[in-house]
Amino acid sequence: MPPPPVVVPSGGGNSIIVNPLQRGNPVLEAIRNVPKEFGDVVCDYQVGRTTGVLFLSLKYHRLHPEYIYTRIEKLGISYNLRILLVMCDVTEHREPIREITKTCLINNVTVLVAFSVEEAGHYLATFKQFEHKPPDMIKERVDKDYDSILRSTLTSISKVNKTDVETLRTSFGSFANISRVTSDQLQNLPGFGQVKVRNIKNAFEKPIRNNATNTLDMFTSKAKGKGKAKEVEQPPSNSSRPQREPSPIWNIERDLTPPPENAPHAPHSPPWDIELDLN
Repeated sequence: MPPPPVVVPSGGGNSIIVNPLQRGNPVLEAIRNVPKEFGDVVCDYQVGRTTGVLFLSLKYHRLHPEYIYTRIEKLGISYNLRILLVMCDVTEHREPIREITKTCLINNVTVLVAFSVEEAGHYLATFKQFEHKPPDMIKERVDKDYDSILRSTLTSISKVNKTDVETLRTSFGSFANISRVTSDQLQNLPGFGQVKVRNIKNAFEKPIRNNATNTLDMFTSKAKGKGKAKEVEQPPSNSSRPQREPSPIWNIERDLTPPPENAPHAPHSPPWDIELDLN
C-alpha cells in the first residue's frame, strides 16, 4: 500500500500531521481511531493547532546524542505546548532520561516516556482526540453521594480496594465507625491481612509529623544515646540590659464585651525599639 501523500496542513483539522522524517516509524501503526497525514511541520507529530510532539528513541539517542538538541533548537518558539515523546527501548535508561529532562526544562519542553510502541501511539491519539475538550473530560469522576466519597477516600489507603471498602461499609456502617474499629475486628474480615490492617490503622491513628519534628526527635535520640540530652545553653545574663514590663494577663471576656462609651481608653503599647531588642 503506497504511503499517504505529503500535504501542507491547513490548520490542523481532525488529522495528526506527521513529519515525513517519521516514515517507517512503527509508532504510526499504533495510532488508532485518529486520521493522520504527512505534512511540512517542524515537529514530528502535530497533534493540535498549538501542540507539537518530537519523537526520540533512546537507542537512536545513544548513537546520535546531538540529534535531539538540534531538533529542539529548530523547534524555536513554535507551539504553545511542546512535547518530547521518549521511547524507552534500552535497559540503562535513567541517566539519558535525566540528561534529556534537564535540557527540556531549560527549553520549555514537556517530557513523556513510553515503554512500548502501543503506549506511544496511544499518547499521540489521545492528545488529538482531546484537543478541543476541557481538562475535566480526562479527570477521574467521583460522584458526590456518600458511598462514592467513602469509596474514594478509603481506596487512597495502600492495599485497600473497592471490594474492601464495601466490606468495611457493610460491616461497620459509617466512616466514623470504621475509624474506631480495632485491629482484631479488621483481621476478622475476609481479605484483610496484617499489612492491610496496619495501613488502615496507621491512616487513622498515626500522627502527622513534619520534617522539623522528625529532625528534633532524631537529635534528641542521638543525644540520649550518648548519656543524656545536652542542655540548651542559656545566653549570658546582662544586668545592664533594660527590662520590659510584663504584659497584662489576657482576659477574653473583657475583649469580647464592648466597653461603655464613657470608659477610659486603654493605654497605648510603647513603641517598638529595635535597638532594645538587639542589645
